[in-house]
Amino acid sequence: MKEVVKNEIISYLKKANDVISVKQSTDLEELRELSDHAIEDVAALKDLDLIAVTVLLYSIYKIGYFIKTEEYISLKKYLNLAIHHLEENSFGRYNSNIKELFKIVKGCNAKVEEHFSDVMQAARIKKGSILLQKGLSMGQAAGLMGLSNWDLQAYAGKTTALGFHTEKIPAKKRLLNAFKIFGVKNGGVKV
Repeated sequence: MKEVVKNEIISYLKKANDVISVKQSTDLEELRELSDHAIEDVAALKDLDLIAVTVLLYSIYKIGYFIKTEEYISLKKYLNLAIHHLEENSFGRYNSNIKELFKIVKGCNAKVEEHFSDVMQAARIKKGSILLQKGLSMGQAAGLMGLSNWDLQAYAGKTTALGFHTEKIPAKKRLLNAFKIFGVKNGGVKV
């Protein structure tokens, strides 16, 4: 695992642990925001471990109302273990902790367990559409999230995700940069 990815995952797990350390009404919204922020790193780093953490955070957010106090305690325990093992580069133990966290999420409630695959699929689709907003292609976003292009396209077509992208650098500046790259002098563009 790359060091930058490892540090990002540790950071997100610590923040999630801080959020759920004391059960509050704002926990779910904070987890959603944390998951949304993590997806930006997924777009940049394209790492599967980071994707798993992002989907885990979003899944906890989605089923948060069904989590009982003892399950919160287990979530905290395995989040702490995952952080500890990742800091020690014990990747096998870290992966076991992440699997346990997914088991806790899955087992929170009979209704949640029944619909867990739907929750996971919805989380991947939602995060895939955010990757589209970050400028990734349909194929890249679907591939990173383990989806087919059709799954992602069906959702993205119903949202504004495909038309949401805006350029941060003005067209004139981009054009001048292109001329500079290809050694063309201003190309007739007035500065």
